[in-house]
This record gives sequence, structure tokens and C-alpha cells, in this order.
Amino acid sequence: MTEAVSGIAYLDGPRIIRGLRAGIHRVMADQERLNRINVYPVPDGDTGTNLTMTMQSVLSALARSDESHAGRILELVADAALDGAKGNSGAILAQFFHGLGDACGQMRTITAEAFVSAVRQGSEYAREALSEPREGTILTVLAEFASALSVAHKSGRDFVTLLDAGLTRAGRALADTTKQLDVLRRAGVVDAGAQGFVDILQGICSFVHEGSLKDIPAPVVAVDIDAPVSQRLSGPMQGHRYCTECTVTGECIDRRAFREQLSGLGSSLVLAGTARKVRVHMHVDDPEALFVVARRFGMISGQKADDMNLQQRTALGDRPAVAVVMDTAGDIAESDMERYGIFVVPIHIHFGNKGYLDKVTLTPGQFYQELQSNPHHPKTSQPPPGDFRRLYQFLGSHHQAVVSVHVSAKVSGTLQAAESAASRSSDSGPVIAIDSRNASLGQGMIALYAAEMAEAGFDLDQIVIRLEEIISRTQTFGLLRDMRYAVRGGRVPRYRKVVADLFRLNPVLTNLPDGRIAAGGFIFGRRRSTEKFARFIAARAEAGKTYRIGVGHADNPEEADRLLQMLGESLPSVRSHFTTEVGTALGAHGGPGILVVALQEDIPIGAPER
Repeated sequence: MTEAVSGIAYLDGPRIIRGLRAGIHRVMADQERLNRINVYPVPDGDTGTNLTMTMQSVLSALARSDESHAGRILELVADAALDGAKGNSGAILAQFFHGLGDACGQMRTITAEAFVSAVRQGSEYAREALSEPREGTILTVLAEFASALSVAHKSGRDFVTLLDAGLTRAGRALADTTKQLDVLRRAGVVDAGAQGFVDILQGICSFVHEGSLKDIPAPVVAVDIDAPVSQRLSGPMQGHRYCTECTVTGECIDRRAFREQLSGLGSSLVLAGTARKVRVHMHVDDPEALFVVARRFGMISGQKADDMNLQQRTALGDRPAVAVVMDTAGDIAESDMERYGIFVVPIHIHFGNKGYLDKVTLTPGQFYQELQSNPHHPKTSQPPPGDFRRLYQFLGSHHQAVVSVHVSAKVSGTLQAAESAASRSSDSGPVIAIDSRNASLGQGMIALYAAEMAEAGFDLDQIVIRLEEIISRTQTFGLLRDMRYAVRGGRVPRYRKVVADLFRLNPVLTNLPDGRIAAGGFIFGRRRSTEKFARFIAARAEAGKTYRIGVGHADNPEEADRLLQMLGESLPSVRSHFTTEVGTALGAHGGPGILVVALQEDIPIGAPER
């Protein structure tokens, strides 16, 4: 006999856990559809992924708890949702749970009357978290759900009937969202965030009526790359570029002042949390401007800034079957990044206690300025697996597969983080993480080759096989004109700099076949070092072969152009080339004077075999 037959007069910890698990599994199973109907506030196709990541954080917290105290469970849920909140809807839902937790935190068991009051408070918390609340969104459905519970409770009904009445009203409110926002009406869809909340309610009600959660399987999501409904929308992409988030931890955070200082930076602002911890979500063009404000209110963590322009292109159907990802240790021309839609996960850079997202909140030019002026040498850390996992799950909703190209595992733990995320993202399509055994321009050119193959229609297996060949035919060289930055970073003992200065030696870093980055030779003399560097590289090119060239510089484009011209004259044959600024992978050790060259043997891509 299920609990529904005898009625439920109160909620304790175990009942809340079982019900929430059922609701979370329902929204996770609906991830693909939620992504496809996501057109508001921007059609970036990631609402399902964001809600899934938010709810997975809650699910993990519940799995570790054997708490029977209902109020403490709700507080646990609120904290986990806040820590894991992703996207606009995830932050709103986290704030709704905070309302429940604040109302019921002291209650060992929760009565129907207390629950009705808590849901009303949760709805109010969610609305207050937004700078510009709009009807026709999850806010409307939360308010209608709360209203339905209040009406039903007047008849003295138990939790089963209360939830049924709330679900019915929420379902009607969800259907009405299509009429309330013009963008939903034109696309012919309901609000994706509101649908996600109704999914949670449906999962809870189904559990109450139908059975047990003793052996709930993980939801299985079929991969479907049919065109999303957002293709029904017309016109250019609008709004700010980056979906930006961070968590701020402090004492007595003044959320009103925080909101006022963020106003004017962008749109879709959500401030969720408490006076001690706040999760910030906002669409901006300059993520660092948001983080600068956030640092005034406490310590920040969990920084992320997703490129919504690229997400919208993907969500609108402008995509090959295989998506390509790389980390920002790789360097590549911005024009090629945009042309092929290569997704990037930023590594984290720290100057002292101040952190940045590589190439997002700190450009290469700004990095070299900081490198020269900051007494702290930069430290880099790989992106956490969660950054990769969120991107992989999003891409899995819009592509058949993902290939992710990373800096050499010999010099960074980035590949390991990507592999960990890939192993947990298999339910949304296969993800293969590749060790480029390279860095900087070489890694970037390998990722570019993968993107060109994807564009040509190659499948995942064909791309992976061909990448192994191109990796062995790609080499990067970095000319260190000043070794003091390598010494500051601990990569080179000070005595070697003394010797190099004494004999006027310029080390040339290169990637070795096993993926190590080490000195591959020296250039003698400081005068005409660019010409000598060009001859050094040309001597390592094989006669009769055609090459692709990438030339990188640290805030010195004229010298890079001159080096490229020399290489074009001295190499046997060059099919394509580009120049770009180099980032932290080699720049942190070479400093502002570094020049980098990648040579990749030209292996024609051709057409895939069918």
C-alpha cells in the first residue's frame, strides 16, 4: 500500500528526501526537451543542462545524508542548490529552496499549514532575487503553486491532495506562459524554467501515488539532434554576450547594495542566497566588471562565464554532428574559433589571492601587463571537472558527440579533469578527451584540425583516429628572450639564467614526443634573435613537405608578422598560416618578449568514408 492511500499528515526528513529524489530524476530525464524549448531570456538552449546540474548537486547532498529532521533537510537542500546553481532558472530555484529552509529550518516535522506558508515564502524569495521579475516565467508558476496550496489547505486536506491541487494549478499556469511572453508565443513553447519546476512536481506526485524509491534507476536520455524550436525565431542574436556567475562568501552581505552596484552592468540579474553566501547570475559583456563588484562584498569562488553567442549558434542548429572543445592553454586565432564554433573552457589564473578566468576576464594583453607589474608570479590551475561536465551535457543536447582537446597531461591536470567529466556525461552522448601532448599554438592547431574534420562531416571515431596522426606531426617552439619569468615561476633554477646570460644563450622550449615541455635547443646571441629563431625552425622542417604555420607573440604583433614572413621564405612549402597573441601556457614562463611558432605537417582532410 502506498502512502497516498492512507494520506500524509506531516513531512519528515526521509519523506522529503524520497519525494525530492523522484522530482529530481524527472527533471533530469527531461533535460533534452528543456534545452530545446529554451528561448527566454535568450535562446541559448541550456536551461535543461543548468537545471540538471543544479539538481545533481542537491541529489549528491541527499545521498550523503541520513538526517531525519525535516527542517535541516530543507536547509541542506537550499545550500546544495545554491552551491550548484547554474543559469537563471537554477539560481531562482535555489532561492525558492532557501525560502523553504528559512521557514521550516527549526521544524523536525512539517505540518500542512507550515508547508503552505513555507512555499509562499519560497515564492516570494524567488521573486525578490530578480532585479526585473517577469510574468510568464518560473516565477509565475511558483506563485500559482503557492496560491493553490493556500486554497486547498482551507479545506483541511492532507499533503497528497495538497500536492495534487498544486500540480494541477501549476500545470495550467505553465500552459499560460505561452500567452504571457511574446517570445514564447512566437516559438510556440512554454517557459523552459517553469517546465522544469513542473517536472519536479510531477515526479514528486507520481512517487506519492505510485510507489517506492528503493531502486530508482538513473534516468536514461536518448540523444536526439533534431532542430530545436528556437529555429522558429528570426532576427539577429541580441543581448549581452556572457552568462556570468560566481559565489560570494562574507559576513552580513548587503544584498540591496550589491544589487545596486551591479545594476547597469547587464541584464537577467539574480541574487540568490543569504547574508553569508550569495550566488550571482547575470548576463554581461564584461565578466570581470561583475567580479570586481563581487569582490567588494566578500571572497568569490565558482566563477564562470559562458559565451552565449556561441551557445545560441549551437542551439539554433548551426552545428556539425561532432562538437570540439579545448582549454585556454591552447592558442588559436579568434577568427578560426568563431568560424568553426570551437568551445573553450578557461583555466584559472591567480595573481596572489586574486583569481581570473583565462582569456575571459583576463586577456593575454592584460595578463602580460600584470605579469610585469604584479609582485606575485601567476599560478594556474585546471578547470574543475564541473566546468567541463556542464559544457559536455549542454553540447550533448545539440550534437551527437564531443571531442575535447587538452594541454599535455605531462604539464597539467586539465586532461584528467576533462576525462572525469566525460566519464560522467555519457548519458548525453559520447565524449572523448584527447591529450594533445602539446601546448599553446600546437594544441590550438590540433583542435582546429579536429574542428575542420567535424565541419567536413567526419564522425567521432574517424576524428579520434586522425587526431592521433596529426598530434605526432605537430610541434611547438617558444623562444625565451628573458628567463627571469621562468625563474620566478620555479620552472628554471636561477643558476641556469646566470649561465644563459653569461653566454648570451636564448633557450627554445618545445614539446617532446611524450608530451613534456622542455628546452629543445639554444640560440646564441641576443642580436637578430628573430632571424636566428626562423632559421632554427626551418632547419627542423623536412624537405618536400607542406606545413601549416601558427605564429604567436606577447603583445608584439609587428615582430610576429616579421617572423611569419621569414618562415614563409625559408620553409619548403606553406599551405596556411595565422598569427595570434599567446596566452599563459608558455607566456607565463617566457614573459612579454616570447615568440612562439607551431609547425603542423599538412595532411589533407578530404572527405569522410561512408
